[in-house]
Amino acid sequence: MSLITALLAGAIMYAVSVLYAGIGETFTERAGIMNLGIEGIMLMGAVTGCLTALKTQSLALSMLAVMLVGAVFGLVFAFLTVTLQSDQTVCGMAILVFGSALSGYLGKNIASTPINLKFQAVKIPLLGDIPFIGEIFFNQNILVYIMYIILPLSVFYIYKTRWGLKLRALGENPAVLDAAGENVFAMRYAYIIFGTVMMAISGAFVSLAHTNVWQDEMTAGKGWIAFALVAFAAWNPAKLALGALLFGFISNLGSNLQIYLPQIPSEIYAMMPYLVTIIVFIVSTGSFRNKRTDQPAMLAKPYNREDR
Repeated sequence: MSLITALLAGAIMYAVSVLYAGIGETFTERAGIMNLGIEGIMLMGAVTGCLTALKTQSLALSMLAVMLVGAVFGLVFAFLTVTLQSDQTVCGMAILVFGSALSGYLGKNIASTPINLKFQAVKIPLLGDIPFIGEIFFNQNILVYIMYIILPLSVFYIYKTRWGLKLRALGENPAVLDAAGENVFAMRYAYIIFGTVMMAISGAFVSLAHTNVWQDEMTAGKGWIAFALVAFAAWNPAKLALGALLFGFISNLGSNLQIYLPQIPSEIYAMMPYLVTIIVFIVSTGSFRNKRTDQPAMLAKPYNREDR
């Protein structure tokens, strides 16, 4: 495998590590709810995946446990923000702190312990034999292949289906849906839980596909990257994928440059993808552009049917 091929194949791995969380947050924000707790939920997904893998030696059971933990966090967050109508920013930060602390506590006994279980790359017959493209796209693990399906389905769902139209209305004007007889609160619950399950899977991808070991704070800010990319992508999963690939390429490039330019401190390489993401985020969303934002009108605003 050439250096360019390896860089691009690795970029996809890095990209998928934030794409699951990014798509989950996209659906959540499209429903009018902002979840700042992505990093904490990712860490809980990562540690749950490792703990279950060590106990059961089953990747399927590990992912099932990860999704269950994500659903529980989503249910709690939905209860706080939809039912109790608590401040979404405060609740998101609480989930972040709680998830980060709990993951560190649960994983303290297995920190840096190799897990003899990992989502290995599986070459797809015929497609994997295509020169250049095959090695990049079709010699990946099963979670990457699943993302190849989730991504176009997400775009189709949001922009081409009746349910997608309702989702967009949920974030723009939920009173209209309520007046039409739709259960706004149940819909928001569903999208929040879907979002947190995807975030937990993103964390498990880091611990069970990208590495095969648990380390405290191992997501290293990927939750915040996912959050920023959602706004950069204008709440569009297709654009989100492009942003994630940019982040992935720069992350993988930095890892490889350390081999050829070891005299440069490793912290510089580690900082590169986050710095570029911040610059791109500012350029694409800053008010100086004098462009209308695509942000859902009711994002982070609680819905009270008595106000309609």
